[in-house]
Amino acid sequence: MPESGQTWRKAFKGEAIEAAHVRLWTAGRVTHPDAPAVANELYIAILGSGAPAIEMELSTAGTRIRITAEGPDQLTVLHSHGPGWRIVDGLSTKSGLTTDGRGVWALVEASR
Repeated sequence: MPESGQTWRKAFKGEAIEAAHVRLWTAGRVTHPDAPAVANELYIAILGSGAPAIEMELSTAGTRIRITAEGPDQLTVLHSHGPGWRIVDGLSTKSGLTTDGRGVWALVEASR
């Protein structure tokens, strides 16, 4: 039986104040306690690249939640694996760069 899920997307301004909105938006859609913190760190990673807007995406499938943050330009190593990456790495099952190099993603396992 295939897993079903949902996907939500929202663009946020590339401003530090928006990080709080990213956390609230994430918490309002998924119940995993670590998801807002992971979304925050991914957003901050893209914000650090100077992106004027950041596209956030939450996708669920079965017990998994994929969180993605993407900007308009290619990321440098600093922005894709900077200081917040330790938080992402500690709270997620897997993480990495999007295939086009403009974003970062993390996979967290939902509570059963």
